[in-house]
Amino acid sequence: MSSNVPVRLSVNGRVHELDVEPRLLLVHLLRDRLGLTGSHVGCDTTSCGACTVHVDGEAVKSCTVLAVQADGTKVTTIEGLAQGDQLHPLQEAFWEDHGLQCGYCTPGMIMAAADLLARNPDPTEEEIRHGLEGNLCRCTGYHNIVRAVSDAAKHPHAGRIPHPGPTPEGAAIGLELAREGLGA
Repeated sequence: MSSNVPVRLSVNGRVHELDVEPRLLLVHLLRDRLGLTGSHVGCDTTSCGACTVHVDGEAVKSCTVLAVQADGTKVTTIEGLAQGDQLHPLQEAFWEDHGLQCGYCTPGMIMAAADLLARNPDPTEEEIRHGLEGNLCRCTGYHNIVRAVSDAAKHPHAGRIPHPGPTPEGAAIGLELAREGLGA
């Protein structure tokens, strides 16, 4: 008798059907089962934001979302932002403005910033800092990160995230996660 649960989700536009342990975290499904290692595990407590991904267009910290909770959703990871060889405007701005040092927090920062720009395409510096509060960087003073988000906001497609659009089931799950305080 198997204790695994079937899960079906779209990750970066590709549908995956997997059997998972009910306790498997979304971050581990992405990293260990799908080989998408851009989302990092930094704390397992939602403190650092290195694991931030989008679930049905909403930023969530994947270290506190069970894979079974993502059943029926559309997930976008840092690997899904670029379109082929064309970097997303946020990725380009982080590169150009030196918004990274060791790079460990960068995927989560970019995913949180993408969520911010999708909701607010022209944020002030204060709004950017507030929007990134749930993401920690242990290397920088955040100045270049904030500048990168500000510069990316000038691009007309900075708030456009590939593969958005919740499924009805996923929208309900996303709302429940937000109510429980598990969003980014």
